[in-house]
Amino acid sequence: MDISIESAYGEALHFTKSHYENFPVISLFLPQHIRKHIAVVYQFARRADDIADEGESNLESKMENLELYKSDFSKCLEGKYENDFWAALHNTINQFNLTPKYFFDLLSAFRQDISTARYNSIIDLLNYCERSANPVGRIILEFFTVRDEQSLKYSDAVCTALQLTNFYQDISIDIKKKRIYIPLDELAKFGVSENQFELMENNTNFEQLVSYQVERVKKLFVEGRKLIDRLPKQLKRQIYMTILGGEMILFKIEKSNFGVIDHRPKLSVYDYCKIFTKTFFRL
Repeated sequence: MDISIESAYGEALHFTKSHYENFPVISLFLPQHIRKHIAVVYQFARRADDIADEGESNLESKMENLELYKSDFSKCLEGKYENDFWAALHNTINQFNLTPKYFFDLLSAFRQDISTARYNSIIDLLNYCERSANPVGRIILEFFTVRDEQSLKYSDAVCTALQLTNFYQDISIDIKKKRIYIPLDELAKFGVSENQFELMENNTNFEQLVSYQVERVKKLFVEGRKLIDRLPKQLKRQIYMTILGGEMILFKIEKSNFGVIDHRPKLSVYDYCKIFTKTFFRL
């Protein structure tokens, strides 16, 4: 393989390890020969997310930059690329026969992130998750040639649960960006106003609202756990560890009495060690 492409994979691995997530995207549980490929896919998604999240850029500029990124990706699929990152991604997609639609779905979700800051119902929010989160899980499964519908269904449950968990974890951050990822009809149901979010006011109504969201996500994780037994051994531990990371965040949200409007729960080194140990000895 071209030395410059290998260098791009090395940069992707460094990029991935330098970004905080509730779980290690690249862990020792993954086969070594696949890690660089997952890293370059992660880098693709984070680059697009960074474009959509550029703080000082206006909406039109973000949209334009994301369209340019989408155009570069389309060229990449055709084997036309101007730098080593796209060359590495092209190589990965071809080598593992990854589905391009999943990448375009991600870009569609990032575009929606630029223009949409509120969701009227859970149906609207889940539709967003279908494109912002679920494609990632499906791509990971394709690396291990898992493509059956039942496994995809369980994977979608895991990914949607992780996405929603991240929304509740990041409430205090997202509100500063004028974003609310809790359905507006459920805000109304619990007597919580958008203004309360903006003022970062915590009360019993808000706590009950977040508790309601957490209970929904718990059920998704229960459904998603059914994926574990359907996976090849090399992937079981990675996915199990990922689920544990999401569930640990939910536990921390509950432990804080759902007071996440002015506090962002995150995993500690101790939490990571606990998750890793539990994963290692359970599977």
